[in-house]
Amino acid sequence: MRNSLDSAELNAAIENVHRAGMPGLLAEVRDGDQVWRGAAGVADVVTGRPVTADMRHRVGSITKTFTAAAVLRQVESGQIGLDTPIGRYLPKLVPGERGDAITVRMLINHTSGLAEYLPYAYPSLKALPALADTQPQSLDDHRLTRFDPAELIEMGVTASAAGNPGGAPGVYSNTNYLLLGQLLEQVTGTTAERYITQNVIERAGLRDTEFPAGPYVNGPHSQLYEAWFGMIDPPRDYSVYDMSWVGPSASLISTVTDLNRFFGMLLAGEIVSPLSLAQMQRTVPVISHEGKTIDYGLGLLPMEGPGQGTFWGHGGTVWGGGALAMARADSKRQMTVAVNLQRWNRLDSSGKPQPHPIDDALETLYRVAMYG
Repeated sequence: MRNSLDSAELNAAIENVHRAGMPGLLAEVRDGDQVWRGAAGVADVVTGRPVTADMRHRVGSITKTFTAAAVLRQVESGQIGLDTPIGRYLPKLVPGERGDAITVRMLINHTSGLAEYLPYAYPSLKALPALADTQPQSLDDHRLTRFDPAELIEMGVTASAAGNPGGAPGVYSNTNYLLLGQLLEQVTGTTAERYITQNVIERAGLRDTEFPAGPYVNGPHSQLYEAWFGMIDPPRDYSVYDMSWVGPSASLISTVTDLNRFFGMLLAGEIVSPLSLAQMQRTVPVISHEGKTIDYGLGLLPMEGPGQGTFWGHGGTVWGGGALAMARADSKRQMTVAVNLQRWNRLDSSGKPQPHPIDDALETLYRVAMYG
């Protein structure tokens, strides 16, 4: 196994993503004690302000790993049962037979069968997953909307079920993680955000990771450009946004350095116990928002490399921003990449996203970062 970081190769790979059409991106790669940080492109397409590797960034569904870890810490203390029905904790939010059938584990690994609330909260996205029939208007309508998590959960619970509880494959749904947020609140007596901050973020010693108090990102950060499959042209800046639409599911702000530290500690058994980590790494097939079947654990996804062992982590997107954080199972080799443009692929006549040079350039960067 090669244990070296080729700075020239990494610099070229990150620059190529920018050349392929990404306004700006930043990354950090670690191999043991070696660290490479890099950035390419601009944080603001109007002023030309450059991206820097220490910028704070909205990291989307990477938040789910933090929330899953927080729930598992409560499982370790005996306050939550991993295979206990959610109806025992939150009977009003998931009433009746489904409350009895859906366990905490099924929420964490997306096998609850609960539908995604997003198309109901954002009416112009009602046609999801038929992308060609969606419109981005709701993104603007809800820039400063303060959503109530219970109302969002109700949208997901009362919608037609996406599957049967415990059925395979599961279906990825943010409704699951909003429920986990309410579960944490119920058993800890404090907000999910505060509990996760004190017991996961601060435990890991992360200095630049936080749940946003309002619609702004504190500290140096990039603007975030959303293209919505070419329907927003030129892409529009959504960096100022009220993140209550996702809460403990996808609202976290972090840095590439903090995320590498977090995943390194998590895989070393320093955030949850080795027993809990083993539970997190038990995967089931789940259908992603993009319609692909992925292996999903308890807030963790695996990626296999050519002879390099398994990497574990999570990806995430918000309107205009995205990130991917992966760490090798031995926690020695790590990569986090953050980008400031989302949904850059235009749709073909059948409504499928077309290939874009950014896709190949990002894949190359990931490969160089993880496997050298």
